[in-house]
Amino acid sequence: MTSNAEPGPLSGKGPVGVSGPTKSLWLRLLVMCSAVGGGALLLVALVALLMAGAAAALSWIFGGALVMAFFAISLVIGHFAGRNNPSGAIGLFAATYFIKVVGFAVVLFAVGTPDWLSRGWFVAGAVVTVILWQAAEIYGFSTARLQIYNDPDPSEGGPSV
Repeated sequence: MTSNAEPGPLSGKGPVGVSGPTKSLWLRLLVMCSAVGGGALLLVALVALLMAGAAAALSWIFGGALVMAFFAISLVIGHFAGRNNPSGAIGLFAATYFIKVVGFAVVLFAVGTPDWLSRGWFVAGAVVTVILWQAAEIYGFSTARLQIYNDPDPSEGGPSV
């Protein structure tokens, strides 16, 4: 596409369309990250099952599932808080993070280490899921369309669309 000042075909005289902000950013991120994390968990669990047995596969899934639950809680809270109070969402994230860390620590200490748990596969599942989840979140945020400025009101002399 060229501008009207450059040689070549004219760009057109029609109005430029507006796509608007991304609807339900947090739920979109939750679905995207869950698909990436869950897909990787299932794929590597199958490999773990074939290589090291059922305990390795379950350990891998358990480690990754804990990470997914940990991050999913934040995105769900972001969805509800972001809709009603976008500026307060960061404060809720911080409070939720503290509650999640303490809550997950209490649960893990209360449950203890099951006999079937393979620590290496558990840690690997958690670390790989963190990396994939964060990569999917970064990609999701980078493709999000966030409206920074209010659209001009045509009745107040702004450009009409």
